[in-house]
Amino acid sequence: MTASATAAVIIGRNEGARLIRCLGSLQGCVQQLVYVDSGSTDGSAAAARELGAEVVELDLSRPFTAARARNAGLAVLPAGVEYVQFVDGDCEVDPDWIATAANFLQAHPKAAVACGRRRERFPDASVFNRLCDAEWDTPLGEAKACGGDALMRVAAVYTAGGYRDGLIAGEEPELCLRLRRAGWQVWRLDAEMTLHDAQMLHFGQWWNRCRRAGHAFAEGVALHGAGPERHWVTETRRALLWGALLPAVILAGGLLSPYVLLAALVYPAQVLRLSRRMGFERALFTVLGKFAEAAGALEFYWRRWRGTARGILEYK
Repeated sequence: MTASATAAVIIGRNEGARLIRCLGSLQGCVQQLVYVDSGSTDGSAAAARELGAEVVELDLSRPFTAARARNAGLAVLPAGVEYVQFVDGDCEVDPDWIATAANFLQAHPKAAVACGRRRERFPDASVFNRLCDAEWDTPLGEAKACGGDALMRVAAVYTAGGYRDGLIAGEEPELCLRLRRAGWQVWRLDAEMTLHDAQMLHFGQWWNRCRRAGHAFAEGVALHGAGPERHWVTETRRALLWGALLPAVILAGGLLSPYVLLAALVYPAQVLRLSRRMGFERALFTVLGKFAEAAGALEFYWRRWRGTARGILEYK
């Protein structure tokens, strides 16, 4: 491989046809395909091998995380690979993206990460898919973090220590924080990058996703909240205020006087306030999501307290 060789690390579990589409979209765009499988039972590993990918099957005895999978893929890349495209197995990569992002990194030696526009393949399949599609539409230019799909400079990722294996969510912003501390830059380009197939059709799926976000917020604060970036401090405080503290105060006050329950009107008022900026649908689910985020944050603190009590470091 040449000094500018590019590889792709795809991670997944039971992605079926979506994985085939993902691998096919990368053929001819990179010099090496690596697929990291987290215990699939649908033949994903065999299908990936048939398409020419090197397959890494994670040890089932350890908990699966996206961070662990990406590190496992990174570890098998040979010397000479300069850039690596990380992508989730439920995504299809735009045919022009790899070249666009690699050219950008070559022209900007301080840039460690380039990401573009991720879109939902079926945004109108459900309100939850639409919410995802809106979430992916982040500002252009130098950024604080990327998502799961991004082209990264291999040397920079190695220098930063790679992903933090134990994080169950929020591993990309945490890595990007360490990269930025080391003097590297993260950029969001005005270019199509991936089509994502969330298949989020039920409220429970959306709720669990928000709960994981709340867990990631709280863990991010535990790791880097005291630093100058105040990593996810605001997000955690906001989730706990709207999703836990205010409901507890209102319910407790309602035991003393039913009139206190009228304070719950602050929630529809918040929806109306946010609607001016993001529309009613997003505003409604933003407010509802605070309850799930609070549940995730409290879950993290509970697990952390139990781990400390037993002298065990969990989720680190």
